[in-house]
Amino acid sequence: MAHWMFWPPVLFVVVFVALWAMAKLLSGMAFRGAKRTAGGGEAYACGEDNYDHLAQPDYSKFFPFAFFFTLAHVATLIMTTVPNGSFGTAGTFGPFVLAAVYVLGVAIGLYILFRR
Repeated sequence: MAHWMFWPPVLFVVVFVALWAMAKLLSGMAFRGAKRTAGGGEAYACGEDNYDHLAQPDYSKFFPFAFFFTLAHVATLIMTTVPNGSFGTAGTFGPFVLAAVYVLGVAIGLYILFRR
């Protein structure tokens, strides 16, 4: 089998053309006979007037948890993907030292994050 078929630009063009053709086929089958009614572009509010449609969400409590999630998962990813023996003459203590440094960094980050 030819390896040029799996070259990313070739695959991109093949998938792009296939999706474009499918979109054209499906748009030709779409129903277009509906008429616009008054208020058709407004948000649905169960038949009531929607007076306050500009909500201002508060993310102040979300960001500490997002930071904790990112910190913990990146540290876990780094610690679990270090190949054994990747530190040359450091022996078996190389990955352990790296893991200890990351755990210490996570502990310091959590202390800074949740102190009051």
